[in-house]
Amino acid sequence: MLDDILGRTELKERIEDLEGEKESLANQLAAEEERRSEAARKRQEAERRVNELEAKIEELEDRLDRAEADDAGPDFRGRADLTGRRRERVLTLLASLEAGEEGVLTAYVPDDPPDAVRDALGERAPLVERAAPCVVVRDQEGVVSLALRPPNPPAAAFCEWGETARVDREWVAPTGRYALAVVRADLFAVGTYQDGQQESFEGFESNVKSDHSKGGFSQARFERLRDEQIREHVEKCREALADVEADRTFVVGQETLLGEFDADATAAVDATGDPEDALADAHEDFWTLPLSLL
Repeated sequence: MLDDILGRTELKERIEDLEGEKESLANQLAAEEERRSEAARKRQEAERRVNELEAKIEELEDRLDRAEADDAGPDFRGRADLTGRRRERVLTLLASLEAGEEGVLTAYVPDDPPDAVRDALGERAPLVERAAPCVVVRDQEGVVSLALRPPNPPAAAFCEWGETARVDREWVAPTGRYALAVVRADLFAVGTYQDGQQESFEGFESNVKSDHSKGGFSQARFERLRDEQIREHVEKCREALADVEADRTFVVGQETLLGEFDADATAAVDATGDPEDALADAHEDFWTLPLSLL
């Protein structure tokens, strides 16, 4: 009765209504955040699958072109992606290679092989073009004849004969102190490493629109807002990377963003998941060493 007289009953009812409305809106917000997260995950998975299919199509088209040619030409004796102990075994083998004075040819070939490489490999020289950019190692007898695609390539092309193969570890394996960062449109992670062992980690995600809803604003406006969000995210990434102290810096991830960063080497990799998982995947992918037997 007293509540009715003082008007408190109506206020209490109004409070209950507002509390209910607040809870409903909170549930809607949570559902929307979950939808955005799932949409971003699906988009990243789709991008990864597209990259896989494009690589497979390119491989099949290359095989088809060679099969349809009058002279299909030589083919690789074998190809493999080297990691961990397998990579170390190959590098140890190359380091132990001794073939006497000017017995081993080593060359870094960014694109077209030089004459010395063509002369050494003869009819198999076209394989170098297909493996490039690569470091070629071949002894005079052709017992060892291979190409490695270095994750951290030499600064310039070279071609030389020597007693041993010239393959610097810093080109092909995690060594020394370096930083590696992975960048996506909505994610950044960076770690510092000593000889491949992680010493530090920093990462974050940014709220970047992934889908255009049916209402609210036009597709063009949605694209402008998304581009602005990505620019702000990239700037935040650059600032975080500038604070990292390392002898060398590598940036990997979404290919369309790599040109925004000053790095010793870059590479497009598929790195999904949260920042920590994405960085672990990116680090392994970056230091995977493609081997082609010529």
